[in-house]
Amino acid sequence: MNKIYNMDCRKGLKLIDDNSIDCCITSPPYWGLRDYGVDGQIGLEDTLQKYIENMVQVFREIKRVLKKDGTVWLNLGDSYVGTGGDRKKAVLNPVFYQQQQHNPKGGRYEKIQELKKINLKPKDLIGIPWRIAFALQDDGWYLRSDIIWSKSNCMPESAKDRPTKAHEYIFLLSKSRKYYYDYQSIMEPIAASTIQRLSQDIENQKGSDRANGGSKRNGAMKAVIGKGNSKTFRGGGSYTKGQSFNNSSTSERESHGNAVNENGVRNKRTVWTVSTSQFKQAHFATFPEKLIEPCVFAGCPKNGIVLDPFMGSGTTALVAWENNRNYIGFELNNDYKDISQKRLGTAICQYKLEI
Repeated sequence: MNKIYNMDCRKGLKLIDDNSIDCCITSPPYWGLRDYGVDGQIGLEDTLQKYIENMVQVFREIKRVLKKDGTVWLNLGDSYVGTGGDRKKAVLNPVFYQQQQHNPKGGRYEKIQELKKINLKPKDLIGIPWRIAFALQDDGWYLRSDIIWSKSNCMPESAKDRPTKAHEYIFLLSKSRKYYYDYQSIMEPIAASTIQRLSQDIENQKGSDRANGGSKRNGAMKAVIGKGNSKTFRGGGSYTKGQSFNNSSTSERESHGNAVNENGVRNKRTVWTVSTSQFKQAHFATFPEKLIEPCVFAGCPKNGIVLDPFMGSGTTALVAWENNRNYIGFELNNDYKDISQKRLGTAICQYKLEI
């Protein structure tokens, strides 16, 4: 534990015992985005289908090493086929330029023909994250949530016929139907609009009449001050069978009733706004620590083990260690492994100085 191994994760994972890992948090190489300088690396496959197959094989091994109640938090970005124009001369995106560096015999048009077999055309968004998510679902994983990583400082784009891409996906997958998920550890503050609504003087409100001359048996409609359960956020009327706030849990379930939110927090939403971060030694954008923290808190108990089979600059390991979790990582590129080890060493030395 608490080591990053310079090896292909497909070999390294085979060395880990069955049912021994609490949580996996990782961002695999995106298809064709970057050459990490190592032969046989995932991400430079000749075809999209081969990339998907390789990813399924990796995550099949991850499932073996995960505990029965383990989860995976998978970050993936997307890419486009090309810029359009004459299909036979379409200018292709870096996915294909990157491939050609490793496959000099394969021409650009041949790559387009390969994609046309799965109905992808120049200018198409490939949909790689969802293709991977559905492939993993087909392989037995529970696909529990799609989380939007909203980038407040996204990369500018020159596109004039679509919005600028400002998000990536994080998929929450589980090995079993029931799994470890500490929702309380990542609860977030309620919205400002909710605070304003809760501060209203409901008792002295006159309320408003139903629109278009309609009638209400229980009088004029006032502001809703309750926080709904999973069924509804309304505070009375037909949705709650005339029952309102501070009901018993049984009554709430039966009537879809409400209880007032008095603690000021709510269940974490599926849109996480986190700025991208740059780690100058890595020469590429890295996982922001703030993006990883909720995954660690909710997905792994204290003193548990977090796995990252594509460790990169070591953010997953750093966040795990700083929050009393253990880690195991694999990184194919030795330079990046050294960067992550140095980064962790600096953090550990600083921690010892502070105490």
